[in-house]
Amino acid sequence: MVKLIAVYRKPEDVEAFDQHYFNVHAPLAAKMPGLIKLEVNKIYGGPMGESDLHLIAEMYFESKEVLMAALSSPEGKAAGKDLMGFAGKLVSMHFAEVL
Repeated sequence: MVKLIAVYRKPEDVEAFDQHYFNVHAPLAAKMPGLIKLEVNKIYGGPMGESDLHLIAEMYFESKEVLMAALSSPEGKAAGKDLMGFAGKLVSMHFAEVL
């Protein structure tokens, strides 16, 4: 199993970001073919106090091939276009294998 992990830094307007993320972006991402689970984590701090991170989203897929096909699908492209439009400067994306 593999994951696509999106790490979001804190936006200037948290309320507007969350509104768009949960009402527009997450539903788009949830339509990607082959997606097993979408897990969203809200960062509330760290061992040293406040964190500059806001959300971490983890999208689970059966294999690297299924993940790549999902990203290339019309649904994946729509989610990617939306992501760059509202969070392009805030997000970093990572591929990971679940061990």
